[in-house]
Amino acid sequence: MRRLLSFLVILAVLGGLAYLLWPILKNASRYSALLSAPAPVARSLPNPLPGQRFVDTWGGARSQGRKHEGVDIFAARNTPIRATTRGIVVNVGENSLGGRTVMVLGPGGQRHYYAHLERYADLNEGDWIEEGAVVGYVGDSGNAKGTPPHVHYGIYAGGGAINPYPLLRREWEKR
Repeated sequence: MRRLLSFLVILAVLGGLAYLLWPILKNASRYSALLSAPAPVARSLPNPLPGQRFVDTWGGARSQGRKHEGVDIFAARNTPIRATTRGIVVNVGENSLGGRTVMVLGPGGQRHYYAHLERYADLNEGDWIEEGAVVGYVGDSGNAKGTPPHVHYGIYAGGGAINPYPLLRREWEKR
């Protein structure tokens, strides 16, 4: 009887630990899958503002001698901004250039950056999101204050910024 009771206690403790650790193990598995997944290729990503036209603004001159490291897509204030990939939210916060920003770790370990948001979606760091999930709403926060509302969309890898323009699908172009 004592052996059975000990076994049941150990089983209950292991079950409790598994229950408590499951979210951590699940995110670790997702993180590993994202890092080993292939990075997006030409025209494989959806537009974060479906239906909105955009141009390649990569490399354009910016204040303090900087170069533009992304694509600006203009839309009405508070238009929902959609995630271009599945991934793990690694940052929801503010900085001086981007204002209100969200960063998502996506396939191939690339980080997808959404900046100048008016407001955030209901996201927290560590959340898993799917492609098309709302990450925020179009605005002009940060150094874009006073400009027409838009989202700055950038992609970053280990070697630095990547031009997102060739990776984004453009629904208005004929194929």
